[in-house]
Amino acid sequence: MVGDATQKGISGGQKRRLTLGEMMVGPSRVFYMDEISNGLDSSTTFQIISCIQQLVHITEATALISLLQPTPETFNLFDDIILMEKGKIIYHGPRELILGFFENCGFRCPPRKGIADFLQEIISEKDQAQYWYHADKPYSYVTADSFYKKFQSSRYWKGAR
Repeated sequence: MVGDATQKGISGGQKRRLTLGEMMVGPSRVFYMDEISNGLDSSTTFQIISCIQQLVHITEATALISLLQPTPETFNLFDDIILMEKGKIIYHGPRELILGFFENCGFRCPPRKGIADFLQEIISEKDQAQYWYHADKPYSYVTADSFYKKFQSSRYWKGAR
């Protein structure tokens, strides 16, 4: 029993998985999923994203998923990444190339840092400076607009279009 306002049924996480399953059984070829990991542990999130990944690869569907702080294992399940800040796409392309884009902008992800965490911090004014790696050039905050312009003039932009 799913449950309703008067009768307790399945948990919130189970309801979320049920809704996701109902969506995927239908004829849709595009799935939009916003913060589907809220309230779920990292293992469950990984399992759900892994199932979605398999489904979209088999059916050639598209899934656009936003997640807050995915684990490195979950992040690595994604083929492409869209990173947005203040309504601007500052990167859109293969997951494997995203660090190269930011290195070209002067920022390097430390070896033990999760890429998803790095991406959240690289666009934060208070966190960005720690990733600047040009010792010979002074650091100044790179805004979302500046990243957007760099992305538009990069080889990554040409591939995303």
